[in-house]
Amino acid sequence: MFRQKINRSINEKHLFAPTDKIVVALSGGADSVALLRVLLLEGYTCIAAHCNFHLRGEESNRDETFVRTLCCKLNVSLQVVHFDTTGYASQRGISIEMAARELRYRWFEQIRTEVGAKVVAVAHHRDDSVETFLLNLVRGTGINGLKGIAAVNGTIVRPLLDVSREEILEFLKSLHQDYVTDSTNLQDEYTRNKLRLNVIPLLKEINPSVCEAISETARRLSDAESVYREAMKAACLRITEGEGRFSISQILKEVAPLAVLFELLHPYGFNAAQLKDIYRSLEGESGRLFYSGDYVLLRDRDYLLLKKREALADASPKILHHEVREIDAGFEVPRDPKIACLDADKLKEPLTLRRWQSGDKFIPFGMHGFKKVRDYLRDRKLTLFEKENQYVVCSGDDIVWLVNERTDNRFRVTENTRRVMLLWME
Repeated sequence: MFRQKINRSINEKHLFAPTDKIVVALSGGADSVALLRVLLLEGYTCIAAHCNFHLRGEESNRDETFVRTLCCKLNVSLQVVHFDTTGYASQRGISIEMAARELRYRWFEQIRTEVGAKVVAVAHHRDDSVETFLLNLVRGTGINGLKGIAAVNGTIVRPLLDVSREEILEFLKSLHQDYVTDSTNLQDEYTRNKLRLNVIPLLKEINPSVCEAISETARRLSDAESVYREAMKAACLRITEGEGRFSISQILKEVAPLAVLFELLHPYGFNAAQLKDIYRSLEGESGRLFYSGDYVLLRDRDYLLLKKREALADASPKILHHEVREIDAGFEVPRDPKIACLDADKLKEPLTLRRWQSGDKFIPFGMHGFKKVRDYLRDRKLTLFEKENQYVVCSGDDIVWLVNERTDNRFRVTENTRRVMLLWME
């Protein structure tokens, strides 16, 4: 029955083909030993890979010795690696568990490539998936975290996810196959072990089939997540009106606006609390800014505008170019707002370039009275990002050009102008 379940799982989930070479992650524990034995019994070509993390003293060396003996007995090729896990964790500033994970999966992929294997098979089983479900539930997660452990993740496959730890032990017993036990699995100091040793037994008192029930729930949620993912992809397309430009009115029309915002903005580093604030801001006034590590989001009038921080810092023009020309019979004032054409004899050089400031004012071309730059930019309905990067060119204390927007009427070209100065930015 055990072998039938494994075969069905391999075939239904398309984990690998009968002719594929497989790297089996072999720790020496019951789960990985059962995985290797069942794949060999089913005729698959296997290469074992064992990591010695040197975290449990003599016990780590005992595990390596057991694995070497087992592979020799089964006539299976074995690859072994030794890691300074503690040193690696300290160097990277990460936990021991995370360090061990990074080291082993990187090495597994290296071995897979070297030996020409199709996949790396690891021995997570149904009970591990249930623990992951509960762990994510306790910590707080979206629907994706309640799917349990995935059967396929790139080149990593998990053929044992449809069998329980109890079934694994029964299978090994039927083969008279021994294995080693990691003593840390018998302690409850780690969160996952607390679930395994304390919480799940209590849940079984309520429902003896709780692991089967949670596993089935995770399977259904996995199906629901696929539907959800497609719906969210379509929603994100509907609300997007250009790169980093999202329609507020369309967001509010969606069935679940907050969920859409989460899928849209969470990849850019905005956390759950920020996303709730962003959602509340949609019904408020424009102008609010929200910051993640690398991005800034503006709640503008009709849109949410997303920019990289470094892009904002580098967005302003840096170089002011100018050219003086004598007016001839065929000269025409350029109509391009990105080129300023001024009466050169009215200007005091050198011209200066700076960001606009509060209190700045000028006489926009075609007008006769002063207008504050702030009011001009507001009337133009520029975004806060655009306002912050608005530059002016000054002649002495007078603004002569609101860059790429409008020149000052006092310095316009008239019938009396003999020389013009052309200004443009790069």
